[in-house]
Amino acid sequence: MIGRLVGTIAGQGDDGVATIDVGGVGYEVMLSLGAVGRLRADDLGRVTVHVHTVVREDALLLFGFPSLEERHVFRTLIGVSSVGPKTALAILGALSVQDLASAVARQELKALTGVTGVGRKTAERILLELKDKLGALSLAGAGPTPAVGGAAGTSAKAELLRGALATMGFRPAEVERAVESVRDRLAEAELRELVRLALRSVGAPGA
Repeated sequence: MIGRLVGTIAGQGDDGVATIDVGGVGYEVMLSLGAVGRLRADDLGRVTVHVHTVVREDALLLFGFPSLEERHVFRTLIGVSSVGPKTALAILGALSVQDLASAVARQELKALTGVTGVGRKTAERILLELKDKLGALSLAGAGPTPAVGGAAGTSAKAELLRGALATMGFRPAEVERAVESVRDRLAEAELRELVRLALRSVGAPGA
């Protein structure tokens, strides 16, 4: 299974399939709309693409994402009955992770039925099944975390971060390791940034 590719973008077709050149080997990866613009290149022009691999009898398909967070949401979406990889990718092309989480939290049907390929019944199923799975992401994208001074504020933010990671399905040991990795940022960073940094810490070994 391929979990991550680091290389240069050799080209992208109108169908959203990009060719990622890794050491002279070109991998065709399906990306959501606008994903290429969100990929950050290093000094050598290489981008890191987090990959979800789908193995079929007649094909091996790679779906790529700019962040571990987006890949996690993609995997959550395809866990919903009748939502396939291409539909999930279309949803993430139309809605950001935080916009999707907010739509689920507010049960906004129109936000999903406006996505090509998503009918009313599928949208209703997504809202129902993801209601308790994306709440922490909605909180993380809701704006600046309310300021609470001193150690109490740091402790409260750590608990919010623990809740966010637990909602994403990480084990307790992984959650504690991730929280510890960002402990020096708890005082000044917003929850959304802490979630991003913690995901990088937890996901890096297996990404």
